Amino acid sequence: MNEVYALLGRMRYITRWGLMRNSFSENIQEHSHQVAVLAHALALIRRDILKLKGPDPDRCAVAALFHDATETLTGDLPTPIKYYNSDIKHAYKQVEHIAGNRLLSMLPPQLRQSYEPLILESDEDVNPIVKAADKLSAYIKCIDEQKAGNTEFDSASQTVLEALEASDLPELRWFMDNCLDAFRLNLDQL
Repeated sequence: MNEVYALLGRMRYITRWGLMRNSFSENIQEHSHQVAVLAHALALIRRDILKLKGPDPDRCAVAALFHDATETLTGDLPTPIKYYNSDIKHAYKQVEHIAGNRLLSMLPPQLRQSYEPLILESDEDVNPIVKAADKLSAYIKCIDEQKAGNTEFDSASQTVLEALEASDLPELRWFMDNCLDAFRLNLDQL
């Protein structure tokens, strides 16, 4: 039996931001969709607007869909814990790798090679764009919470914004300069 697809379907039950009071909850399935949309956009911006070489936008979108797949086995470890110190960060990377290999073992052998770079996040060309999209998604969550009057996300918003601004990806800078403010608008303003 190949259980991996059933496990991936359970992404909708794993909530993010577990240590924070949320105005609305977000699960890793919703988050992965948003990261895929953002990664696709960043790769398109890189290729079609900035005219720079980079990974295929479709590859970036698919990688983003699977970037948190291991959390179907590990759950979502909150960022303050995951990055508390280098020992915990390294140990959690090992846990993610073991979980990724467990997911791969649930696939038919003929599919494992195709899924390996997605589940183990081993595509070095795609990873920077997916990681930037992941950070953007976190920042957009902060914006949404702040729009709802939730000041619980103020410090997270500042921390994530600083990380985004420190990035050297020109496609991320372009997105932030040209698209990010729209997330602060309500439906009537859009």
